[in-house]
Amino acid sequence: MNPMAGPKARGARSNPKSRFQRQERVAIDDGWDLDSDPDTDPAPDPATVIHVDKTKSIITYNSSPDIPFDRSINPYRGCAHGCIYCFARPGHGYLDLSSGLDFETQLFVKPDAPTLLAAELRHPRYRPATLAIGANTDPYQPLERQYGIMRGCLEVLAAFNHPVAIVTKSHLVTRDIDILAAMAAKGLASVAVSVTSLSRELHHKLEPRAALPRLRLDAIRQLAQAGIPTTVLAAPMIPRINDHELEDILAAARHAGATRAAYILLRLPHEVKDLFAEWLRAHFPDRALHVLSLVSQQRDGKLNQSDFGKRFVGSGPHADLLRQRFHIAHGKLGFATECAGLDSSQFAAPPAKGDQLRLF
Repeated sequence: MNPMAGPKARGARSNPKSRFQRQERVAIDDGWDLDSDPDTDPAPDPATVIHVDKTKSIITYNSSPDIPFDRSINPYRGCAHGCIYCFARPGHGYLDLSSGLDFETQLFVKPDAPTLLAAELRHPRYRPATLAIGANTDPYQPLERQYGIMRGCLEVLAAFNHPVAIVTKSHLVTRDIDILAAMAAKGLASVAVSVTSLSRELHHKLEPRAALPRLRLDAIRQLAQAGIPTTVLAAPMIPRINDHELEDILAAARHAGATRAAYILLRLPHEVKDLFAEWLRAHFPDRALHVLSLVSQQRDGKLNQSDFGKRFVGSGPHADLLRQRFHIAHGKLGFATECAGLDSSQFAAPPAKGDQLRLF
């Protein structure tokens, strides 16, 4: 099938099997549909299907030295934003689903997440530390408007005085400024807003159902004005696609009120490398091979580099140049050089229904 005939407003062009499946089905055009032109007609847009994830625990722990947190929660699995580069896509393989269109259309909600979170925070052996939300899929993806699971989790965290760090690319985060501002005043909350490009045209190709760039900058502005520590995350940086925008993204976010900044180099783990290559051939056929060559040059000759200390920033001259550009822009724009961290000392479980009250 012609790669240009992909489904409208979706990031992935196809729905390849996961690396765990032994059988594979390939769709082809046999020419019998005389009313359509496979070279120009878009493929049918697959409908979004919502599943209930009846998970029995919600906090996930990690020991990675690359990230500043050891625990996180994910209210949703899969993401309707459809970002073609999303490193979380291969996780759908554990559900016997594809990292392609399935990741964007077969979505799982965790309605019990707030209740599970409260129960785990009450466990006698629980010790508080910053909880990350949005490290995998976006907690403010469109489903959140209907289900409100993220807001429910924030209400629990606020009641426990538990620190939380959020990553999102959605303007919907501004809905919860009332909770986040009160938590931030106690040193309990921070938000990082991902800005991949300032170009509306590129945005529609890269992240077809995510918030527009101007809305992300507005989210930064509203969060900062509410006193919430706000970081701009220029991510991912893709050679010859958006890496030339690095300084402009940082400047626009700083003007909007962001006080911290970071960037991440493109990662292409597992099935994502093939999905991204397919996307390149469809949208940038003139430079597809060049882009992939530059990615591999920044990843020790591979399209993905999983080594701790390298996977987010890469290696080689191209990665070094990007790192230097970031540090120069970071200094000129006056971003904070140190992160104060969030406060875990205020953590306390609120009285539960039926608890014996203390006299003193």
